[in-house]
Amino acid sequence: MSIGIAKSFFAGAVALVFGAGAALAQTKDVKFTLDWAVQGNHAIWTVAQEKGYFTKEGLNVKIDRGFGSGDAVTKVASGAYDIGFSDINAVIKFVGDNPSNPVLGVFQTFDKTLNSIITLKKSGIKSPKDLVGKTLGAPEADSSRLMFPAFAKAAGIDAAAVKWTSMQPQLREAMLVQGQVDAISGFASTSVFNLTGIGVAADDIVIFPFPENGLDLYGSTVIVRKDYAEKNPDIVAAFVRATVAGLKDVAKDPDGAVPSLSKVDPLVKADLEKARLKFVLDRAMLTPSIKANGFGHVDPARMQKSIEVAAEAYALKVVPKPEDIYTTKFLPPVDQRKP
Repeated sequence: MSIGIAKSFFAGAVALVFGAGAALAQTKDVKFTLDWAVQGNHAIWTVAQEKGYFTKEGLNVKIDRGFGSGDAVTKVASGAYDIGFSDINAVIKFVGDNPSNPVLGVFQTFDKTLNSIITLKKSGIKSPKDLVGKTLGAPEADSSRLMFPAFAKAAGIDAAAVKWTSMQPQLREAMLVQGQVDAISGFASTSVFNLTGIGVAADDIVIFPFPENGLDLYGSTVIVRKDYAEKNPDIVAAFVRATVAGLKDVAKDPDGAVPSLSKVDPLVKADLEKARLKFVLDRAMLTPSIKANGFGHVDPARMQKSIEVAAEAYALKVVPKPEDIYTTKFLPPVDQRKP
């Protein structure tokens, strides 16, 4: 090898190494907390990770399970996590209680809430009015339980006419099956499949979804601290773009998306999570509004109504303004968000 060629080779190698180092230096670490244990709908982000959508956007995302929407909001608000996934109603409550430390929705993932009251046919409860005088069970911080006063008002019953029993989340469905409570509150996507997972026939499960009982509320959203979004707009926009890419893949091929969940939780049951994912897609994500307007679409009037309902249910002293709860500024163009 001549000296000239050797110098050229060495210079190229140095440039390659330094170029790779520069690219690596530009990659941003992001800590992301889910709202619950890893489930089918979380494939949005495990697919984005597996297919390199985060990497393409210059992000190194660490995905952790969550312990409830309220927990996710608190972790993001404290700075323990950069980005989270939470029920928008939990965000409304947190911002109303903590107006100086706002958390912001940046991608409205669920067009409809999955908050529900769930019971079994053997209870004899055939309508929300039959809940009067019954015992309901849920963890104290369960968002469906916290929103029950709004559900009761819409259903025309007295919220005080039911008795509540508190329990750990992992005991909720078992206590319903054992008859220790007459009904439970929770996300239908969690409780229904927890019940079928312990042997309850799907036909024996009775669901009263909030949206079908007078509460047309938004559901879960990607969240960040407001100051984080202001300081890191490129990271937030990149995360949203990768989320949209993952969601579009999940919507096209839910069966093919589920195996990616095992990268975060090796113990997930694929068949159960496929059924859960299709349930969530059908009820919360592929709604007529989303099909017409694209993933992440928010109707301002409907969001305002969600805020008013949640503020009343939570008895908030400070009612947040819509701009304190969500923004659409990080969304890609509509044509890139269509299912």
